[in-house]
Amino acid sequence: MNKTATRKLMSVVAVVLTLCLVLAGCTTIGGTADTAAANGGAAATTGGSVQFIISIALLVVIFYFFLIRPEKKRKKKEQELRSSLGVGDEIVTIGGLVGKIVNITDDDVTFETGEDRVRIQIAKWAISRKTK
Repeated sequence: MNKTATRKLMSVVAVVLTLCLVLAGCTTIGGTADTAAANGGAAATTGGSVQFIISIALLVVIFYFFLIRPEKKRKKKEQELRSSLGVGDEIVTIGGLVGKIVNITDDDVTFETGEDRVRIQIAKWAISRKTK
């Protein structure tokens, strides 16, 4: 995860946690928790537990849309890339090696690098992208 994505995630988490605390009644906007408890009494306690459950559900939904769903999309895209590989495709590995595929098995790929025709065998999961 790069720095921009990490900062974005941390800001979303901070906002969501603040909302959860406000909805749960731990803090209030424009007043104190003591005045809210004095005004609401027992009703504030019952409403607080419902608000807490709603805020936790909101937190789960936000985490799903900002973390889980994009990760699933990325993995699906990578899987489609690796299943579409064919002999003759030019690839780049996660280590930065560039070459042309000469043989493919279920789990491994053999490719040649450069004019010297050095063959290297790697696992399919180590392929980063196709260049063509």
